[in-house]
Amino acid sequence: MGRVYEAIDDRLGSWLAAQPVFFVATAPAGHEGHVNLSPKGGAGTFAVLGPHRVAYLDLTGSGAETIAHIRDNGRVTIMCCAFDGPPRIVRLYGRGLVVLPGDSGFSDLIGLFPAKDGTRSVIVVDVERIADSCGYGVPRMPFERHRDNLDHWAAQKTAAELTDYRAGKNAVSIDGLPALA
Repeated sequence: MGRVYEAIDDRLGSWLAAQPVFFVATAPAGHEGHVNLSPKGGAGTFAVLGPHRVAYLDLTGSGAETIAHIRDNGRVTIMCCAFDGPPRIVRLYGRGLVVLPGDSGFSDLIGLFPAKDGTRSVIVVDVERIADSCGYGVPRMPFERHRDNLDHWAAQKTAAELTDYRAGKNAVSIDGLPALA
């Protein structure tokens, strides 16, 4: 059934990058606060950087829980599951880093992803544990297409409007932790 991997090899990396949706789980330090689980997706928005490192393109959204939690304690889990083909779930447990435009390394990372008007950051995860499980309980669902709503929404905004939106909606988490300045 379940297996723990030493590293992300080419085969596993290809499988991870091919999944149309992945989930990101984080939580604040301590016993208080809300656990967050965010679905992510979009063609080309997930990248394997090495045997123990992945990254994804973080787009402007209605909240910034992942950013706040990573800044609080670094803990993050990414989960991919097969909705088509053989059943499989893979979890990547690790420590995250939020890389913002203007930060060291951002220009190198951003080139790995498609250009998106709503780009807010790149989340890099140093993976400490890689494990899979059967996925027998995950339903089979054919992939139709990626949604383009977020791209259209961001394309209608000026850079200043996106900055204002992030200042109003992404400055702190729902628990009051700092997210984006």
